[in-house]
Amino acid sequence: MSGINSQKQSQETAKIRVLIADDHETVLEGLAAIIGRQSDMIVVAEAVDGRDAVQLWSIHRPDVALLDLRMPVLDGVDAMEQIRGKDTGARLIMLTTYGTDHEIARAIKAGARAYLLKDARREEILECIRQVHSGKICIPPELVAKLAAGVSSESLTGREQNVLELLAKGWSNKEIGASLSISETTVKSHLRNIFSKLNVLSRTEALTEASRRGLVRL
Repeated sequence: MSGINSQKQSQETAKIRVLIADDHETVLEGLAAIIGRQSDMIVVAEAVDGRDAVQLWSIHRPDVALLDLRMPVLDGVDAMEQIRGKDTGARLIMLTTYGTDHEIARAIKAGARAYLLKDARREEILECIRQVHSGKICIPPELVAKLAAGVSSESLTGREQNVLELLAKGWSNKEIGASLSISETTVKSHLRNIFSKLNVLSRTEALTEASRRGLVRL
């Protein structure tokens, strides 16, 4: 009997041990089912928020972790940073519905070895897990192109970002100026710079482009 148990433990040890973190129960269950059916993988933990993911990662030390970007308590990027603080070699995959260049850049900067959209085919997700486990980077070509476009464009200053965020709330130039303790003329100057950097001509276009890049949430 002990020999059978040892053999079973050996087989499980050889499998890729995966942690999944997503605050949507149906997504979590679906991923767990898909991964659990693979002969070379086993789900060792399921987390429902970022803090839970960090705690379970510390307990189970999985080979690969799939983290949702937008989660309560602690988002996926913050969770990644905390996990990497415990182990710089942690193999982490960001799985999300958001494919903006800003979000991709945030995830990669935090240490993601892969960035996948949730509408990716199951075979693509499974292959990505295997590649990351083997030490490879896994980012789809279309997302690499989007990231490159974002990197090549001029970034906003902190003050311009502040103005943009207040603009997204529907505030007028006067209201933005009062909030930031600057004149309306200065607000207009910041807006001209924002329009130029985003390559747009109007406030509406600026918000649409900023949302696409992940700079604001509308």
